[in-house]
Formats: sequence, C-alpha cells, structure tokens
Amino acid sequence: MSQPEMQPEGPPREKGGRRDRKDLTGRPFPLGDWGEPADRLDALYLWTEDGALRAADWYLRDRVAKRRGARALRLVTAAAVSVAGALPLLDLTGAWSGGAPWGYLALLLAAVCVGCDRYFGVTAGWMRDVATAQAIQRRLEALQFDWASESVREVLGPADGTASETAERCLGVLRRFHEDLTELVRSETADWMAEFRAGPAPHSTQTMVPWAAQRAEGPGQPGRFLLPPGRRPNMPRQRPPEPPR
Repeated sequence: MSQPEMQPEGPPREKGGRRDRKDLTGRPFPLGDWGEPADRLDALYLWTEDGALRAADWYLRDRVAKRRGARALRLVTAAAVSVAGALPLLDLTGAWSGGAPWGYLALLLAAVCVGCDRYFGVTAGWMRDVATAQAIQRRLEALQFDWASESVREVLGPADGTASETAERCLGVLRRFHEDLTELVRSETADWMAEFRAGPAPHSTQTMVPWAAQRAEGPGQPGRFLLPPGRRPNMPRQRPPEPPR
C-alpha cells in the first residue's frame, strides 16, 4: 500500500488544466508584501483550503484501487465457499462422481483470498482512506465557518481590537487548522505502520516510529527509577512538634 510521503517538493504542477495530486507533498509557503493584510490573509486562506482539498483528494483517489481489490477478493471468497459447499452435495447425489475432493481446493482458494486481504490490508486500507477523507472534509467545513465568522467580526465589530490583533487571530485559526490536519495525516500513517508492526514485518520497521506514545505508568506499574532489592525509600525527616508554651 502506498502512503503519503511528507517530503517537500516544488509547487503542484498543472497537468491538462487540473492540479497534479499524486502524493501529499509539501508546498512552499505563500510569501508576499504585507502592506495589504486583508489580501495576504485571503491568499493564505485559499492556500490552506487548497491543501485540505488536495489531501482529501489523495485519500479518495487512493481508495479506488483498494475498493476494487477488496470487492474482487470478497467476491472470489464467496464464490469459492459456495462451490466448496455444493461439490460434496453433487458427489452424494451422483451428479458429479468424485467432485468432493475439489471442494478442498475451493476452500483453499477462499482461505488464500481472505489471507491476502488481511495481510495486505486491502479492506482495512479502503475503510481508513474513506474515514480520513471524511474527517478532513469535516475539519475543512469547520474552518470555513470559523473564517466566515472572523470576516463578519472584522466588518461588523471594529471595536473588538486593533488590525494587528485581528490579523493575529486569523493567522491563529489557520495555524490550528494546519496542525490539526497534519496530526490527522500522521495518525493515519501511524495506523498503517501499526498493521505491519503487528504482522510478520522486519524488526527495523517496528522500531522506526518516532512518534510512538510512551507507556503510561499506572498505580500497579513500576516507576522509571527502581530501588535495589532490600532498600527502603528514604523519607524526608520532619522536625518534632514544638511543645506548647
């Protein structure tokens, strides 16, 4: 399964009047003259919205092949199981003498299809792509409403602060959306890598996850620093209470 590679490259190229969205590559930050803050904020919003649509489009395109593969594997599995159940009946009725042994071959084919689906994560990847694209769409809709709210506040509420505070608030909205979108893609990629960690994957792949969460230490788990056997923890000495005067 192919996964997004967050490696910065050049700006997306136009191919046939349509933006080339083969992978989730980085994009250059739109810089310019901040003499007109409103125009720069509008350009940043369009850049942010295009990035979200680009990410959702990548996952929707990636799910097409997985959906076809998952449906094909499930169709072959259902057909093989049906044939495996019908062949012994045909052998018992005499319609096809000696057809029962072929039922084992059909069962083997069904098991191979199920194993390929589980090992390569075809169905799981299809569902994960759909869920990620829907999550991106929900976050984009929230950003659109937040941006509209900020625009209305700027027009109707000039007493809410200075122009610099308004620009800083708008930049904060865009930055939080970028961080949320990046975290969503990172979580999806981590789930994809976890499938290979749980399966027969090399040990080097299992250790190359820099964002693996640390294990929480509960009340029944040992702490980070353990005492040697036979040692008691040193409690801080307390002054004896002074006698009342």
